[in-house]
Amino acid sequence: MTLIKWQHRNPIADMVNNLFDNDLGDFFGKRFSDPAANIIENNESFELYIAAPGMIKDDFKINLENNILTISSEMQDEKREEGKNYTRKEFYYGSFSRSFTLPKTIDLDKIKADYDNGILKIALPKKEEAKVDMRKEITIS
Repeated sequence: MTLIKWQHRNPIADMVNNLFDNDLGDFFGKRFSDPAANIIENNESFELYIAAPGMIKDDFKINLENNILTISSEMQDEKREEGKNYTRKEFYYGSFSRSFTLPKTIDLDKIKADYDNGILKIALPKKEEAKVDMRKEITIS
């Protein structure tokens, strides 16, 4: 039997939180939060994938300092609508920053980035001395 901790919930607070989380947070049809990241290692390199649909490559800033790779972006959007008796102006600002500590086995001079179809791919090649065969057979004694 599994024990489940019961929490008393306030339905009005839930309703207000849902209002702000869903409607106002998505005011411009965009929601800006830290994008998902996947890291794949193979014999030759690490590959870092950042899911960031709807952006262009110029939206990203990639920095490397003291073996820390930082990927960031800032977005601004402004909509202005004018009618006969009104003016409506809406603003949207959002940003994210993701940092990754790189192992010492990465060849920092050969890092490359590419953005295609909403995915930012960063190739992090390993130094020659760090490239080893990841498969090994172990004998039984």
